[in-house]
Amino acid sequence: MSSDISVILPRVLIVSRRTVRKNKFVDFVGEYHLDLIVSYGAVPVIVPRVSGVHMLLNSFEPIHGVLLCEGEDIDPSWYEQDNTCLSQEELDEIRRLHASDTSIDKEKDSIELSLAKLCLERNIPYMGICRGSQVLNVACGGTLYQDIGKELSKNCPENQRVMHINYDDYDGHRHAVKVVKNTPLHHWLKDSLEEGKMEISVNSYHHQGVKRLAQRFVPMAFASDGLIEGFYDPDAYNPEEGKFIMGLQFHPERMRKLNSDEFDYPGCPFAYKEFVKAVIAYQKRLNSLTYIQKPLKLNREMENKRKIIVRSFSLAKNLYTMGRGNCSSKESELEAGAEFLESNTALSVQQEKRLKQMGATVRNAGSYIERLKLNEEREKMARNVMGKMSVEQLSDLMSFYHTMGQICSEVLERKIHDVVNDFAS
Repeated sequence: MSSDISVILPRVLIVSRRTVRKNKFVDFVGEYHLDLIVSYGAVPVIVPRVSGVHMLLNSFEPIHGVLLCEGEDIDPSWYEQDNTCLSQEELDEIRRLHASDTSIDKEKDSIELSLAKLCLERNIPYMGICRGSQVLNVACGGTLYQDIGKELSKNCPENQRVMHINYDDYDGHRHAVKVVKNTPLHHWLKDSLEEGKMEISVNSYHHQGVKRLAQRFVPMAFASDGLIEGFYDPDAYNPEEGKFIMGLQFHPERMRKLNSDEFDYPGCPFAYKEFVKAVIAYQKRLNSLTYIQKPLKLNREMENKRKIIVRSFSLAKNLYTMGRGNCSSKESELEAGAEFLESNTALSVQQEKRLKQMGATVRNAGSYIERLKLNEEREKMARNVMGKMSVEQLSDLMSFYHTMGQICSEVLERKIHDVVNDFAS
C-alpha cells in the first residue's frame, strides 16, 4: 500500500471515554458518532484516554478534523472557578446527584484541551458535542456553570426553568430551545421549524453548561432559562473551504424516535455532514501545500545513459567557455548529447540559424550569470516572506497563481491557434 499522503482518507480524531467494566478500565466512543463520520466519507481515529497521550498527539498526524463528544465534568481549575460561589454542602450534593459525571479526569482534560487548541491554531475543523462544546469554550477563554441547577435555574422564574438531565427518562427526555436566525443550525433545521416559531425540542444529558461564552463565538440556540445550547465561530465557518469550529450542547446523533433509528428532525445529522465536508476540504487544502512529487527513479541502464548525456553537455559547455583550442576532449564524446538533441528536438531552419548566432554569445555569459544571482536573491527573499505567512494565506496565494496560470495557458493556446490559422490561410 502506498504511503503517499495524498491517498490517505480524511481522518477525524475522537478521544475515548474511560469507564469501569468487570473491575477494569475500558475505553469507548458512542457508535452513532462513528457511523455518521464513516457514512459521510471520513475515517474516525480513536485517541485512547491513557496516561501520556497528550504528549504524543503528533503521532496521530495528519489530523484533518477533531470531534469531541463524551466525558465527565471538566476540572474547574481550567476555567478559573477555584473560588466558586457554591458552598461545600452544595458541591457535595452535586457530586451525589451526578456521581457519574463529577469524577474529574485530568488526563482526558489535557488530551482534549490540547487537541482543541491545536485546531484553533491550525484552523483544523472541530465539532464539540455536549462536553466537547464545553471544552471548546474553555479552550478559548470562556467559563462554565459548575451546576446549572445551583447557579442558573434557582435564579429563573418557575416557568422558565429547564430540566437539563433526567436520569429516569435518559434518552427520551427533551426540552425546547430557540434557534437563532441565519446561523448554521437554523439552515439545517429550517424545514422543521413551525411557521412563525424558531423552536425545536432537543435531548439533554448534562448538568453543566456555558456560563460566559468566549468572545469569538456567536450563539445558535438558547434554552428558556437562557443557557446557550449551541454556538459557532462565524469567521471559521465555511465547510466548502475546510472551515468549521462549532459546539452543540445537545446530541443530534441521538435525537431519534422511540425504538427507531429515524431522526426527530431530518436536519439532525447535518452537523456531521457539514463537519465531514469541511474535513475533506481541509485535507485537500493541506495536501496541496504539503504534497511533494516523488523523484523519477531510473533503472541502471537508463541511469548510465543519463550520466553519459550529462557528461556530453558538460563537455559542450567547456567548448564554449574555454574555446575549442583549449579543450582536449574528443568530439566523439559529444555524440551522446547530439543524439539526444536530435531525437528530442524538432527545429526549423530559422531556429537552427538563430541558435548558431546565439552560440557566439554564450562564451560571454557574465550578464546571464548576474541575472541568475539576482533571481536567487529574489527567491530567497520570497521564501523568507512566505515563511512568515499562515497556512491559509499561503493556500490563497497558491490558489491565485494557479488561477493565473490557467488563464495564461488559455490565452496562450488561443494565440497559438490564431497563429496556426493565419499560417494555414
